Amino acid sequence: MSSTPKYDASWYIKWVSSIILMIAMALTSIGGQEPLNLILEFIGVSGWLIVGMLWNDRALIFINAVAAFIFLLGTLKFYLT
Repeated sequence: MSSTPKYDASWYIKWVSSIILMIAMALTSIGGQEPLNLILEFIGVSGWLIVGMLWNDRALIFINAVAAFIFLLGTLKFYLT
């Protein structure tokens, strides 16, 4: 039995974000897909950041806030250089 909520907002955000992250990882492994992969990774980890906040899970908040910052910087670097 799962201890996480089912069919509430966090459940949908969690699954959509996970699918987006898998697509972004596939694009990254292909190579040459910048900035689309960075943007999708940013969206995916931002979704997980929201889930972490909804669940009051500090580990999810921390790792996904750092990841969102990194992907945002990568996207900005792509457009600004």
